[in-house]
Amino acid sequence: MVRLLRPFGRAVTYTRSLHLFIAIVWPSMWLFLEEAWWTWVAAALVLLPVGLVPAMRTVEGLQARLLLTGQRHDSDSAGIVVAPSASWGDRGRLVVWLQARLLIGCATSVFTANLLMAAVDLVVAFGGDTASGEPFLLEGHSWWHVLLLPPVLVVLAATTVGSGRLITALARRLLGPSPAERLAALEERTEQLLERTRIARELHDSIGHALTVAVVQAGAARAAGDPAFTERALDAIEETGRAALEDLERVLGVLRESGRPAGGRPALTDADRLLESARASGAEVDVAVTGPLDTVPGPVSREGYRILQESLTNVLRHAGAVPVRVRIAVDDGSLGLEVRNPLTGAVPGPGRGSGLRGIRERAALLGGRAHTGPDRGDWRVRVELPLR
Repeated sequence: MVRLLRPFGRAVTYTRSLHLFIAIVWPSMWLFLEEAWWTWVAAALVLLPVGLVPAMRTVEGLQARLLLTGQRHDSDSAGIVVAPSASWGDRGRLVVWLQARLLIGCATSVFTANLLMAAVDLVVAFGGDTASGEPFLLEGHSWWHVLLLPPVLVVLAATTVGSGRLITALARRLLGPSPAERLAALEERTEQLLERTRIARELHDSIGHALTVAVVQAGAARAAGDPAFTERALDAIEETGRAALEDLERVLGVLRESGRPAGGRPALTDADRLLESARASGAEVDVAVTGPLDTVPGPVSREGYRILQESLTNVLRHAGAVPVRVRIAVDDGSLGLEVRNPLTGAVPGPGRGSGLRGIRERAALLGGRAHTGPDRGDWRVRVELPLR
């Protein structure tokens, strides 16, 4: 019983009835001037050119969002578009919507009015009189006439709720996004997800590297017991932490302002601080660079920096202070990056860890290739990125 009465406790049930009533106000004004059936036909014909006006889709969409769904006019979750008609298909659906709204509004209003009159006459007839001088349903009056009142009220309630749900379903169908608009929304959503994924990788690589360096340096300083070594370790932790804070602030700025470009990201030309950080953590880093790094395009150089950062982080995290060989080669068409270190423990399974997955994703987004795994007693990360 409570479930059946629940719709009548929601404001949207009544705003839907108001939406249908608004649709027949102006045709009803004609009906008062000229009581003829062709009045409604003329109203339907008038709506044909009106539906071809692009701005009418915005007007109808705003009304439908507010009155039929009970959501704010700027909400995108209602499934109803408020953009002007962009194609003849949009205009055609709007014409059908206007005709359907007029038809359903007219039929619902007439039926509801008759039910209300019947309910009033039943109540008055039970008291020994009628509302209009003649009984609406039955001649005479009797006590049992009031027993017909509950069915009439039930039908009235069902009509109110049913017509509201029907017009709402039609609105989502006829005022909803077209296939082109769905495609555009899907592309926008895809771009947002890609951006969120990129930001997650940025945070993982930057903060993960800083925490790894801090943990390794703190452990080494505690084990060494040398004040001079401890001072160098603290300097390395401070420098790495400051760089991570800069990256974090930049990424948070992008999240706060969606239209803000992700500028200021480090590139391969800034790789020296990564290498020095790894050396300060005890790793013996041997670096060889061939080709001009400053000619590498910005996106490739920035992603290459992050790949190198994640590779060095994995070395420090899983192998510790071991010799590391870094090779960076730039030629006419590609950037090659290789990081090798001796295997000191169990070989990670394929696809394990978000760091290795992030390396492969970065390479794939640029049309490159990434290979990670054991190679002749070493753990090797080999990445090839096209420059064009």
